[in-house]
Amino acid sequence: MAWAVVVSVLVMTVLSLLRVNVIVAIIAAGLTAGLMNGENLKDALTLLVDGMGAQANVALSYILLGAFAVAISYSGITSILVGFLLRVLKDKRTMIVFVIAFVASLSQNVIPVHIAFIPILIPPLLKLFDEMKLDRRAVAAALTFGLKAPYVMIPVGFGYIFHDTIKTSMETNGIDLGIGTIAASLILPGSGMIVGLFIAIFITYRKPRDPSVVPEDKETPDEEVVLDSRFQMKHLLTLVAMLVTLVIQAVWSNLILAALAGIILMFIFRVVPFNKGDKVINDGIGMMGFIAFVMLVAAGYANVLTETESVSALVELSSDYLGDNQAFIAFILLSVGLVVTMGIGSSFATIPILAALFVPICAAAGFSPMATAALIGTAGALGDAGSPASDSTLGPTSGLNADGRHNHIWDTCVPTFLHYNIPLFIFGWAASLFL
Repeated sequence: MAWAVVVSVLVMTVLSLLRVNVIVAIIAAGLTAGLMNGENLKDALTLLVDGMGAQANVALSYILLGAFAVAISYSGITSILVGFLLRVLKDKRTMIVFVIAFVASLSQNVIPVHIAFIPILIPPLLKLFDEMKLDRRAVAAALTFGLKAPYVMIPVGFGYIFHDTIKTSMETNGIDLGIGTIAASLILPGSGMIVGLFIAIFITYRKPRDPSVVPEDKETPDEEVVLDSRFQMKHLLTLVAMLVTLVIQAVWSNLILAALAGIILMFIFRVVPFNKGDKVINDGIGMMGFIAFVMLVAAGYANVLTETESVSALVELSSDYLGDNQAFIAFILLSVGLVVTMGIGSSFATIPILAALFVPICAAAGFSPMATAALIGTAGALGDAGSPASDSTLGPTSGLNADGRHNHIWDTCVPTFLHYNIPLFIFGWAASLFL
């Protein structure tokens, strides 16, 4: 049924806004999509569970990266960073948000660790944010910008994977474009995210914000945290372990192997004592386990939509009303991309699905190959920011909610949806008409 995608995404969104647990909301959305397509409850649940295996590799890698992040924090090297920031950026709210956006941007292209840096960098800075009365929603916007904008515009690291996915998907459907041309087509859509970042920092979340009250089931952090800024041998060995992890990931593109190597080296170097092994792994699971399970369930939801051909039905229904007006066609295609990616939560996974449907429609409507690439890339990227199931929102929440003072939906998803999806939609729509 064509409306299964729309209704199921609405179910997930409404439940999430009502503060229902994200995992429960996604399961409800998956079952809704299955039932609307004629599946019984048991078969819909089977499709959901069967699809979870598609993200098992990613889920395990995130848990291991969480353990590695805990090991790095145990070394005390983050205290040096926090001490430096306390000295240099004290009372400079705007500057620290831009620094975080810059560091996050490096995680996609220059040092492709994706969200793994967040649980290392952000939790030690929460006390500083509170002292500065920095609005954590601004930090969430900065982190999501860094996790998203670079791969949309720059074909290096995760950006290369994104652009190559667009290239391969378009080739499969009859359009041959080089990576450089695809990257050029996405400069204008990606620029919309820069506008969104500036609006978030200088307008929406510019004013100081008092820290919220700590929930009763959370421990209040110590009032004073002593930061040891002396660089020691254990810090050097930690940097070596981090470098090895980055090299393995860059050469073999395997997060699990990279994280395992980093953890093993931290124990071999005696940076983390052997008797702390259980604690490191357990804390890593506690930090990143929720994200891993959300991504597993999101993969199951995507499988329900794919196996029931709900996305294809939605696009085919939309195409019946498109006519020959390019502006209207682009608007509808981007809207479909927004809905689909909001549900699936992954730009990369959405691209092949959308390309198979967008290419023939764009060719028939007279869009240029570059305009088609812009539409596919923008439609795939739309919804990644703001989706409760996206690692672009789950990652920032994992760091900012370390003390229980940051809500995933209202403090991460809603702000990033407004500041990035709206300008990305507008700029992507403009690119499809001008290219």
